[in-house]
Amino acid sequence: MNTNHPLHTSLLFRRAQDRFHTQLDWLDSWHSFSFSSHFDPDWMGFGRLRVINDDTIAPGRGFGMHPHRDMEIITVMVDGQLSHQDSMGHTALLHAGDVQRMSAGTGIVHSEWNEGEVPCRLVQIWIEPSKTSLQPSYEEKAFRSDGGWTPLLHPERLQGAMAIHAPVRLWRAQLMANQSMGLPFFSEQVGWIQMIAGTCKLTCDTENDSMELARGDGLGLRGALSSPPVTWLVTAGVNGADVLVFAL
Repeated sequence: MNTNHPLHTSLLFRRAQDRFHTQLDWLDSWHSFSFSSHFDPDWMGFGRLRVINDDTIAPGRGFGMHPHRDMEIITVMVDGQLSHQDSMGHTALLHAGDVQRMSAGTGIVHSEWNEGEVPCRLVQIWIEPSKTSLQPSYEEKAFRSDGGWTPLLHPERLQGAMAIHAPVRLWRAQLMANQSMGLPFFSEQVGWIQMIAGTCKLTCDTENDSMELARGDGLGLRGALSSPPVTWLVTAGVNGADVLVFAL
């Protein structure tokens, strides 16, 4: 599963075009890892990450009531709007920039429906919790992600992030053209980068090489170069970049 790219022997590159694809009359969904009828034992997840689905849903369509259990489910809204309803009594209308977190725990039933007039796009993420049979819970929040790395998830809710029942952190950044920022985690950690839109270049200060990432690409990083410390730099392309970064 190693990418064999010269930048780093511990990178795992998931090219956008190599992801699993579900195409229905109302749903265009790209799966970074095995999901539903799509199965590959080499792509069952990365660390605690189990699912990254990039979904575009047609107007007036969506996912009807269905159950989940023992999973942290995160929805990052990219475009349009999405109506949520669940068995705990929550109803919500999510818009671009909003993030939703559900801890399915002992069991939750929910629906996600596009009641808008245009297609909506979202990234749905499943993360394995530290404990099973937790009390189900729900949270949503609007985030601005245009001023650097914006914390979305943190187990201790630091820096305005939402909670998660796992030792996982998640950030989002919307970089302007040619803007550069270092990754927000240390080199000894396991991380995953997921491109929502645009392009970027990833460079490492211990290597004389770089690699390009575009919309839909994913990249796993393992901390093989923790000594000496490593600085990873993300530089947006000419059209900017919208990036999710996980510390796992």
